Amino acid sequence: MYASIEQANAAVIARIREARPHWQTVDLAKNLIPQLAQGRKLLHAGPPVAWQEMSGPVRGACIGACLFEQWASSEQQALALLENGEIEFIPCHNVSAVGPMGGITSANMPLVVIKNLVHGNYAYCNMNEGIGKVMRFGAYGPDVQARLCWMRDSLAPVLKDVLATFVDGIDLTAIMAQAITMGDEFHQRNIAASALLMRQLAPEISLLERDKIELVKVMQFLSITDQFFLNLAMAYCKAAMDAGAEIKQGTIVTVMTRNGKNFGIKISGMGDKWFTAPVNTPEGLFFSGFNQADANPDIGDSAITETFGIGGAAMVAAPGVTRFVGAAGGMSAATDISEEMAEIYLERNMMLQIPTWDFQGACLGLDARRVVETGITPLINTGIAHREAGIGQIGAGTVRAPLGCFEKAIEALAEKLGISA
Repeated sequence: MYASIEQANAAVIARIREARPHWQTVDLAKNLIPQLAQGRKLLHAGPPVAWQEMSGPVRGACIGACLFEQWASSEQQALALLENGEIEFIPCHNVSAVGPMGGITSANMPLVVIKNLVHGNYAYCNMNEGIGKVMRFGAYGPDVQARLCWMRDSLAPVLKDVLATFVDGIDLTAIMAQAITMGDEFHQRNIAASALLMRQLAPEISLLERDKIELVKVMQFLSITDQFFLNLAMAYCKAAMDAGAEIKQGTIVTVMTRNGKNFGIKISGMGDKWFTAPVNTPEGLFFSGFNQADANPDIGDSAITETFGIGGAAMVAAPGVTRFVGAAGGMSAATDISEEMAEIYLERNMMLQIPTWDFQGACLGLDARRVVETGITPLINTGIAHREAGIGQIGAGTVRAPLGCFEKAIEALAEKLGISA
């Protein structure tokens, strides 16, 4: 037991800082998460949500997963299963996993396996499909299904083989420390990290005793999927934040996530208890033919990056993304955002030094007390999904976490500690 909230927060941050997540392998979800090994179950992003409450793109991803798992052979059959309550839903965060956007993950989808070598805990995430009509944004057509099958049958086995050639896997901290100096903030921009990762993988992939055409397809996919590293960054942050969450005291936010209906957080002093408030809708720049009226309310576990202190909190690191996410004013606006975010984080992560911020470290230790005291809510960089199922990504932008979930968390902790308002 720690004598004060300040001491507890310092201990939580120390564990987060000590964490060294490595990418060790790729495996099917059913082999990693016992809950998926039997029955019809799907993981989803955000706090708990029922089918009836799911927004359009999350429903679309559920349909896609039912088709992928061959539980249904048509959209109508998949809808019947979902509407009749024959599918069980589990939040990704409840099983050491994270999922971008809809977050829908099923038994036979390959996951990246991240191990925190310091504390021994694992975190998992599915692999990035690319952009546009992809399942995480609610698309589920034949092209989406074909890509998912290729990722399972070709991409995943190749990556598993190549990762086996690395002792202890790939050190993601080393990649991120370099990539943040090259303009990545690890939520909307992962071009540098993906390229650095490819630089490590490509020579070893070329040496594998596999069909060369298959290997070329894998390397082509990795070379054009600029956001491939995002899913690794998400699992990296999940592994680090879960290590910090083992200190079950204090006010450090250990989870931020959204499901299209509610924004949910967890704080260190309240363990696994969810605190939720209605989610906001992202604003930003849209692909041709779409506008703000088409945007779905915010979804996805990718806010684990902002929980860790990168993403929107590190906007200053990514000049190339400021206009893409609609930050008017460019670099000056990005600097203002990171300076504002620094007011609600307690420390800096000197493993991730930002040249465009006078080499200050990225933010570290999001304090729910400071959020409530200042009224400053975390800003999240995010993709924007169409509100209807089947369409996919229509833009990218930013969104604010709602203040209400932080207020609920602090009120609950005060009650637990016997502190009167």
